[in-house]
Amino acid sequence: MTTVALVTGASRGLGAVIARRLAADGLAVAVNYYSDSAGAEQVVTAIRAAGGIAETFNADVTDEADVAGLIVAVAERLGPVDVLVANATGPQPSIPFEDLTWQAHLDQLTFFVKSPTLLVQAALPGMKERGGGRVIQIGSDIVDRRLPGMSAYIGAKGAQHALAEAWARELGPYGVTVNVVAPGWIPVERHSGLDQSAYREEVPLRRMGTPDDVAAAVSYLASDGGAFVTGQRITVNGGHT
Repeated sequence: MTTVALVTGASRGLGAVIARRLAADGLAVAVNYYSDSAGAEQVVTAIRAAGGIAETFNADVTDEADVAGLIVAVAERLGPVDVLVANATGPQPSIPFEDLTWQAHLDQLTFFVKSPTLLVQAALPGMKERGGGRVIQIGSDIVDRRLPGMSAYIGAKGAQHALAEAWARELGPYGVTVNVVAPGWIPVERHSGLDQSAYREEVPLRRMGTPDDVAAAVSYLASDGGAFVTGQRITVNGGHT
């Protein structure tokens, strides 16, 4: 039986690389996107060209009805979701504390608390029925770096990490593992042209991380080798924190 992975926000950036890595590992991959249909199709085309199995799925993963429909659609076209990778994100503006609003907090909580909650709740019945599953959330090392102006993002990411620990205890009896992969600054397409030199000098390994570094951590947690790991945060940042 083929293991099915759903990767949210997988049309570009980290999500695209994670999707391709899981497909290379032999999983059938549901490539979720919201607006970038062309990017999602490119990811699926690349996976199929390499001999893998993948399909695109359009859904807003912050919307309850869309999430419910997404899980059903994946099950119908690929099979029930065994591995859920919550990667989708939104804008992360820098906002001085004096200008911080409750809406700014809600904008971040929507992606990093509401969306994972909806996704796990929708996928859980199928995971319980099959005796287990994997939930892997893409977090951030910003909860340790605590950059000024980023408190709304930091707060939401901190909540996401804490929820993963709580869910790991609660869902463990069902055979479901819940973990977080927390990257540092991993340059992707949207960072093209930005000066990386100052950041790189702060990293003990003296290089920037790559999307493949993050995908490798996700791959481990999704694999048989990661079956007894739950409630953990794996920080992928070259020792920066």
